[in-house]
Amino acid sequence: MRKFLVVLDDSRECLNAMRFAAMRAAHTGGGVAILSVIPPDEFNHWIGVGDIMRQEARERIEAHFEVFAKWMRDKQGVDPELVIREGEPVTEIMAHVRDDAEIGVLVLGAAGDKKGPGPLVTQLTRNAGGLPIPITIVPGDLSKERLEAIT
Repeated sequence: MRKFLVVLDDSRECLNAMRFAAMRAAHTGGGVAILSVIPPDEFNHWIGVGDIMRQEARERIEAHFEVFAKWMRDKQGVDPELVIREGEPVTEIMAHVRDDAEIGVLVLGAAGDKKGPGPLVTQLTRNAGGLPIPITIVPGDLSKERLEAIT
């Protein structure tokens, strides 16, 4: 089965990337893997505090995942998997793509402002030639209706 890998973060454009991945998976018989990366700089505290912060970050990610997963199951018939990694986001995304041979497409949401598509999209497109799969970039301000029409 081919999986669409989508990145779960705190960006607004993440929502459209989630929608796109779920709709494409539903229409093609694929799956969805939702990856969230916890940056290492969040835990540069004493060991006990760092462990508590790490657990809180995981709980926050799992709560966000459940919202998206429920929508994907209920509306698209897709049961996504959650992957949580720790490290630098671009490094961990690229490593996960290489580690999971079932991933067929990386789906990213692009910011709709004039400052650019966002740091993740910018960095990953620079490294796109080294990835074994294509990247789909979904505009963050694309309407739900337009997304449905193109998927």
